[in-house]
Parts: sequence; C-alpha cells; structure tokens
Amino acid sequence: MGFHQQLKNKLVDRKALAGNLSLLRSQEKTVVFTNGCFDILHPGHVDYLCQARDLGDFMILGLNTDASVKKLNKAPNRPINNELARAGVLAGLACVDAILFFDEETPYDLISFVMTNVLVKGDDYSVEQIVGHDIVLANGGKVITVPLLQGFSTTAILKKITG
Repeated sequence: MGFHQQLKNKLVDRKALAGNLSLLRSQEKTVVFTNGCFDILHPGHVDYLCQARDLGDFMILGLNTDASVKKLNKAPNRPINNELARAGVLAGLACVDAILFFDEETPYDLISFVMTNVLVKGDDYSVEQIVGHDIVLANGGKVITVPLLQGFSTTAILKKITG
C-alpha cells in the first residue's frame, strides 16, 4: 500500500473517529491516545509509539498541525516536514491506528473528545504534567509514562545536520 493510501486509511476527522470510538467501546476495546509533533521521525519516536500501542487495542495519535507547532515555538524553521508529510510517515507505522490533527497548543480538547482509556507520554513528563491527565483520571482511565529510547531527538538530528 502506497504513501497516499496509508494516509487516507489512517488520517481521520472527529466525525469518523466518533464512529470508530463507538464501535471500539461496544467491543470493550482499550483505546490509547498519545500526541506530538513527530517532525523528523527517528527510532526514539518509533519505540515510544510501539510501547504506547502495546498498552491497548487501538491507538489514536493526536498530531500537531503546522500552525500548532509554530505556536509551541520550538524553533523558527519548525516544523521541517509539513503536517501531511508527518502524518503520512506516521500512517506507515503498524502501531498507529488513527491520526487526528489538532490545531491548538495542547491536545486538551481532543483528549476530552476522545475520552481515552489510556493516555500515554514519555517519562520525561510526570503524570501531573501531562495535558489531559485530569480528564482521563476523572473518567476512570489510566495515565502512563513510558521510558524513552535514549540518544535520539529531533533537535539533536538538526544540530548534526547543520554542524
């Protein structure tokens, strides 16, 4: 399956996701949610996403739009890859079941909409620092941090490229 077909199959809007979530809940499946920019995909990202997916039956990835990345002020030239390119690469990963863009600085509204069973971030966050932890915990879900694969970061890759 080619790049565009993978993207078409996994990139969803809220309406399509609502239908998927109803079906998953009726089947008592565990829905996992994580989010990020994933600008230059590297082994650390893949390891993190695979660990997150292992925590449930279906994983939704909230992906920052280009405008959202700019709001985070990571660097003037970020994102390097536009949102469709980033989504397309992520859609090629078996561990990612659905991708949903969000335009805000944080995925708080998206997490409230998804009402996930499991919210996942890397262990560079404490549970209390994870956006949406309050929503998930109040609804009986879990908030889990997973260990990050050391030695990989988009910032480090960009520094290496630019010398």
